[in-house]
Amino acid sequence: MLIELVWLVPLFPLLGFLINGLGRNVLSKGFVGFVGSLMILLSFGTSIGIFLELNASATKSFVIPLFDWIQAGNLLIPFSFQVDPLSSLMLLIVTGIGFLIHVYSTGYMHDDAGFAKFFSYLNLFVFFMLLLVLGSNYVVMFIGWEGVGLCSYLLIGFWFSNSSYASAAKKAFVMNRIGDLGFLIAVFLIFNTFGSLEFNKVFPQVANLAPNNDILALITILLFVGATGKSAQIPLFTWLPDAMAGPTPVSALIHAATMVTAGIYMIARSNIMFTLSPLTLNIIAIIGIATALLAATIALTQTDIKKVLAYSTVSQLGYMFLGLGVGAYTGAFFHVITHAFFKALLFLGAGSVIHAMSNEQDMRMMGGLKGKLPVTFATMLIGTIAISGIPPFSGFFSKDEILAHAYEHNKILWVLGVIGAMLTAFYMFRMLFLTFYGSFRGTHEQEHHLHESPKSMTIPLIVLAVLSVVGGFIGVPEVLGGSHWLSQFLSPVFFDSNSRVPAMHLDHSTEYFLMAVSVVLALVSAVIAYTRYVSKKPVPVPDNGERGALANLSYNKYYIDEVYDAIVGKPLNALSRFFFKVVDKSLIDGLVNGFGRVTTEASKGLRLLQTGNIGFYIFMMVAGIVALLLYGFYNI
Repeated sequence: MLIELVWLVPLFPLLGFLINGLGRNVLSKGFVGFVGSLMILLSFGTSIGIFLELNASATKSFVIPLFDWIQAGNLLIPFSFQVDPLSSLMLLIVTGIGFLIHVYSTGYMHDDAGFAKFFSYLNLFVFFMLLLVLGSNYVVMFIGWEGVGLCSYLLIGFWFSNSSYASAAKKAFVMNRIGDLGFLIAVFLIFNTFGSLEFNKVFPQVANLAPNNDILALITILLFVGATGKSAQIPLFTWLPDAMAGPTPVSALIHAATMVTAGIYMIARSNIMFTLSPLTLNIIAIIGIATALLAATIALTQTDIKKVLAYSTVSQLGYMFLGLGVGAYTGAFFHVITHAFFKALLFLGAGSVIHAMSNEQDMRMMGGLKGKLPVTFATMLIGTIAISGIPPFSGFFSKDEILAHAYEHNKILWVLGVIGAMLTAFYMFRMLFLTFYGSFRGTHEQEHHLHESPKSMTIPLIVLAVLSVVGGFIGVPEVLGGSHWLSQFLSPVFFDSNSRVPAMHLDHSTEYFLMAVSVVLALVSAVIAYTRYVSKKPVPVPDNGERGALANLSYNKYYIDEVYDAIVGKPLNALSRFFFKVVDKSLIDGLVNGFGRVTTEASKGLRLLQTGNIGFYIFMMVAGIVALLLYGFYNI
């Protein structure tokens, strides 16, 4: 069976990393780009075969052992992979989107001096992401979890000569470690409670527990803390917008399609634990919708095209957590898939714009690019419509499913979700209109060099645009005449948990009403954005201009970074200075240096005995002999 060769899927990117990494100083850029892209393509082809074989198989879950890894007492951790509907779909997303981004990078990064190093890092990231997805236990998952964190640090700070980029990489690394500590403690508790870390041994034991079990609640809250760091939720979300310092393909791969969805995947994989912990689910739903709204209101006023998309990612991740929190595991994962399509498209489209604008990212310096970049405009328009939740594009189906479950779970969550959807449509169309409509506002030199991107960049955009259009049809609900293939395919993964949660029972008229409300409000938001930024042709207020109090608060990201710096950064720096000056320099260094000074001063005194006078030496020798005789005499 091809499923038994699943180890080839992560092996290919690892080989690409080794080839390009070791040969980075001798291999040509063409060969590096070919090898880096080919390895991901081979993984994608293998993943397709595994998916088709699994879909045709009566058995929907396979554990493929590779070797016994850790054994100590009762702790036995094999290095093994699990292939089931959830992991097989993630394989397709990671390798499929990853391949398109690798192809795009051959054009975008062509002139960069670190071309080979960049591709080796990309391949290594895909390798670790595949480990995370395929691991059949929490330890293998955690290896991949930490690995993508490392690669994120390397890729965000790829242009490390810029100190602000290096700082952004460190910020991402440190904030992720905070969440990772929660995940690690949860892993210890899982082993202590269930005696194993293997999914197929832990989850059956969980199924026998009663709801609201205290230890289970603690485990799930700690797992959610881990997901909060990796998937950029309140309060650990501020690293993601700063991570836009990395090259645009990095933003698309790590921060749109793969790494940031790792937290969603981990919770979906552990769904039965969370279902039996209603308290944790409520926390997840509240944090999710709060993050979605907070990030959306910040995106309303940003002028950097990548920052708009960054806060959009944070907001959409909030929607996924909302779905998880209301028990819509399939809906949340559905949104992971559709979001991978349209957000990767939007980031790569933004990269195409930045490429044409000679690395300019400020939308106030753009405008009128529709005629100059027709392919980029058309594809970004599709991505904008999809993320806004307008039918029949992919985002409509996944977002509608989440909102429908939120409506049945809690009407307030639904209202807040709809408000978030309105804000999403407004800021996305605002970005589109400011970038492509009106007259050009950049410099004459920038206008002179405006051109459509090469085919290596536009072809991935076209493929992603097609996926953004048709991707939603894998989950067409029954009310629209579909069978929701995705829900049926994932049912073996979510079966145990869904059997403990009442299914959604909305009548068709209510579902039609909910769809109509979200679509109409999204269209209204698009019209308002058109009126505001095309008909009236204004430009966002410049940095030194006057804004309203709320707009200024949004533009400055609610000063959250400044608050974190005041309550965490500055106290830690002050504590560090205290330990440096008082504990380290005065106490520790003083003690060590004191011993040194005592030795030095004693040596100076003893040195005076070395006079060089032979008579004095003979006298001291005789005195020593006398002393020894007296000592011997009194001790007889």
